[in-house]
Amino acid sequence: METRSTPFAAMMRLAPAFAASVALSGIGKNAAAQQFNGFEISNAEIPSAQILRGGPPRDGIPAIDRPRFVPNRDATELDGDDRVLGLVLYGEARAYPVAIMNWHEIVNDEFGGHAVAVTYCPLCGSGVAYRAEVAGRRLRFGVSGLLYNSDVLLYDRQTESLWSQIASRAISGPMRGTELAMLALEHTRWSDWRARHPRGRVLSRDTGFARDYSRDPYRSYRTQPGTMFPVHGSDARHSAKTWVFGLRIGDDARAYPFPELDRVPGGQVDDIVGGRQVRILFDRAHRSARAIDAEGVPLAGISAYWFAWMAFHPGSTVFDAGTHGSR
Repeated sequence: METRSTPFAAMMRLAPAFAASVALSGIGKNAAAQQFNGFEISNAEIPSAQILRGGPPRDGIPAIDRPRFVPNRDATELDGDDRVLGLVLYGEARAYPVAIMNWHEIVNDEFGGHAVAVTYCPLCGSGVAYRAEVAGRRLRFGVSGLLYNSDVLLYDRQTESLWSQIASRAISGPMRGTELAMLALEHTRWSDWRARHPRGRVLSRDTGFARDYSRDPYRSYRTQPGTMFPVHGSDARHSAKTWVFGLRIGDDARAYPFPELDRVPGGQVDDIVGGRQVRILFDRAHRSARAIDAEGVPLAGISAYWFAWMAFHPGSTVFDAGTHGSR
């Protein structure tokens, strides 16, 4: 069983080095100086000065490559209020407890013979699942130890390209500019997911790593008003860690802040995003939101902190319950 210190503790220890990281990354044309945790970023499509070391080295936060699942009824360690990421694909419903994702951030999984990556960034509160296949090539991902806009940068082990989790896009390396197809991942309470998917399965704590999954290494971070790392762009309409549900269709991005959804009777919003009719379904009791199209097909959105959504979608419109429109 492998052991390491907590990711949050490692980041806090290395916090004084942020400025040095930025300075080093800006050296310019010296390719050797633009390598971070062993990754070459000289062709990055974002300014190299905005790529920061998060603390742990490459794979210091280990992805789960051989996930084990147990029937929902056997997940006795989970309380009803525990948060999970839930995915239904090819008739299978699987839950990924945030208590486990906090320590691993990536699960390389498979549904119906297809590669799927389930990812979570504790700093942004963002869970995103992808089809981990590009042009028929299966990809497996690891945690780079690098951040962009306080969000985890994944890397694929096949080409060592760096991928922005929230942007769902490779920002450097041979796959630069390639986008991954997002899947409709839900972020909700265990009691809600279990009730709606009684025959589902849940990621086991038998991960092969020695971690105390009963302890939340990000508890204090969640209660702090600000971010730990610099974010390029901010929006003062909501506090940084207000929860939002974000939906992007084509070039159109729209944010649904939970405080606004709280004001909607029944929690249901019919809207148009990217020229498509969408329906937002907000569950006040379980503090979760999801989206479906006009035919009832789930749409891929992201539940995350306000600062994270707006950092990656600065032109996003924002739902206003008072006008039932955007602002």
